[in-house]
Amino acid sequence: MIDSKQISIAVIGQGYVGLPLAAAFGKCYPTLGFDIDTQRIKELQKGEDKTLQLTADELSDSEKLQFSSNQLDIAACNVFIITVPTPINAFKSPDLGLLLEASRMVGSILKSGDTVIYESTVYPGCTEDDCVPVLEAHSKLRYNEDFFVGYSPERINPGDKINTLSNIIKVTSGSNPKTATFVNQLYQSIITAGTHLAPSIKVAEAAKAIENAQRDVNISFVNELALIFDRIGIDTHDVLDAAATKWNFLKFKPGLVGGHCIGVDPYYLAHKAEALGYHPQVILSGRRVNDNMGMFVANKLIKLLISKGNTIKGAKALLLGFTFKENCPDIRNTRVIDIYKELKQFGLEVDVYDPWANPQEVAAEYQFSLIPTLADEQYDAVIIAVAHHQFLALDYAGFKKNGTVIFDTKSIIPRVFVDARL
Repeated sequence: MIDSKQISIAVIGQGYVGLPLAAAFGKCYPTLGFDIDTQRIKELQKGEDKTLQLTADELSDSEKLQFSSNQLDIAACNVFIITVPTPINAFKSPDLGLLLEASRMVGSILKSGDTVIYESTVYPGCTEDDCVPVLEAHSKLRYNEDFFVGYSPERINPGDKINTLSNIIKVTSGSNPKTATFVNQLYQSIITAGTHLAPSIKVAEAAKAIENAQRDVNISFVNELALIFDRIGIDTHDVLDAAATKWNFLKFKPGLVGGHCIGVDPYYLAHKAEALGYHPQVILSGRRVNDNMGMFVANKLIKLLISKGNTIKGAKALLLGFTFKENCPDIRNTRVIDIYKELKQFGLEVDVYDPWANPQEVAAEYQFSLIPTLADEQYDAVIIAVAHHQFLALDYAGFKKNGTVIFDTKSIIPRVFVDARL
């Protein structure tokens, strides 16, 4: 194993997960933040982080941290931490393309004695069954004899300035007892909250998968309640407030479920289960409910417009927010797009305003343009899709004077202005 005094770390992928990790390790060890996106690396070298995870001052505090998009620069490192995205494809199956490509790259420069640690979310068994063979094939080295592997699932919460990397207990694991101890001690050096050493890589992988699957199922339950209570004609949040007076009630809230974790990870667990001959009932039913909430919002809005005498074709709607969560620029797997597409299919003209989202990224990923500012436009409907703090100060009384239908999916504004909410 590597002498702690000789540790040199390469963090592969400088997104929401990799950058905070590289910055934390860069305070203790020589660390290279690597990304194939050359523009991203240029920005980080200037102290600019478009994800808003770290400030320029926080980046400069990591005195041993450097950035590069040149594969040759990481060849001298002896610890490789892979933090690339693991999304799903159009068929909602795991897309391991980036993960396996990163494994091929690391494998091509892997040396005897090196350690590779995966942080990307995967299904149980993926690290050893899918990634390790790639490392072996491209390095010509033997697993657990020449090189070693760890798994420590990321627990980054984009936009959260309280529950940051060092403040969240880190699950660690290794391919053998000695490696597990090394990986655990490595993370203990930067995680003030402490670590939890799992008994195997598969256990650590499974722990990550169920963290988000559990939350997804709980949210799907209250989303289904919202669908039921809408038919009854009562407000879901009134019901939740009443039920929450019991000491052991878990007060989850209804809403759109997107992002790179909760809306994705359950499919990884379901994929593994189905590969083993078991069709997961609860996990996939929860996914179906949550994936249909955008359609419910759009259809409910159409009914409200019709009830107020509006002509649907050509009606103007304003969507407030496009990122997958509040006060964060992350647009990955945002389910606001479902509302947008459904309203467009009904023939509405839809403007989308989001002061946090990057207009170029939205245009490239979703093929439409955000409006740059909120003008004095007359809208037939306004949908609060994301609870950005900027939206709290808007003139909803003015909208109501003009007869605008307001759907508050996040329940963030006074109910007197609202025609519907989840």
